[in-house]
Amino acid sequence: MQHLIDRFNRPVTNLRISLTPRCNLKCAYCHREGEKNPGKEISFEELREIFRVAELFNMNSVKLTGGEPLLRKDLCDIISAIPDSMQSSLTTNGTLLADCAHDLKEAGLSRVNISIDSLKPDRYREISGMDYLDRVLDGIDSALHEGLTPVKLNVVMLAGVNDDEVEDFIEFAKSRKDLILQFIELMDFSKDDCGGFDINRLEEDLKSRSKTIITRRMHHRKKYCLDGAEIEIVRPMHNNEFCAHCNRLRITSDGLLKPCLLRNDNHIDIRGKTGEELENLFKKAVDSREPFFK
Repeated sequence: MQHLIDRFNRPVTNLRISLTPRCNLKCAYCHREGEKNPGKEISFEELREIFRVAELFNMNSVKLTGGEPLLRKDLCDIISAIPDSMQSSLTTNGTLLADCAHDLKEAGLSRVNISIDSLKPDRYREISGMDYLDRVLDGIDSALHEGLTPVKLNVVMLAGVNDDEVEDFIEFAKSRKDLILQFIELMDFSKDDCGGFDINRLEEDLKSRSKTIITRRMHHRKKYCLDGAEIEIVRPMHNNEFCAHCNRLRITSDGLLKPCLLRNDNHIDIRGKTGEELENLFKKAVDSREPFFK
């Protein structure tokens, strides 16, 4: 079995696939996985061939994203097509999750990340453009009930918007077993301060309050254990640790290999490609990888 290792000696073991650019929310800050003008959605047949190549190169996990991946009618078929050797996870806004969590688990999904930027209905509506907070909370509980765990909550920190809810989210995490809280730095290329929120100060506060701190292998990210809550800080901006330990290759919703989240100038078209040709394009994409922040 082959392994993919880039020029910076970083093994590529994780595949992240955007299944659709469509979404039922309207979050103004969304980076849309870097997709500005996506084309036709990647097909089930193309995905099945991609999974074959990923297994060939000993990739051990695949994350399905969007847009909102639950808008794909064939999502359970896609999950079922993922090789048993690969752990599967899904990032969702949670608004449609309650009705399908059981089916996703039956199809073979391992766990979910759920985006939720406020626990206050009015504020959630202000951020997302929709009055769906109750649906998201139901989705979280359904995911926990079905064992799609650990459930990770993705909270993008927005200065002057939701930065007063840190303790509310921590208390929410304490109240539910198998739930991990992720505070995420806003990816805002229009401002050097990434939206004005000081994510470093938040991390220092968590560090001072935590009795146990665990360093995760990927990105050397810290996990802070605080009175029953597990909390991680995700800092993709100006973070050479994030880049130095990146093990991920991305695929856009219209079938382009994307070697780096933060770049859009080195995509490789794999639409309709199969067999050895597709395998060589994977190798080409990995060869083009380099840390964005050095």
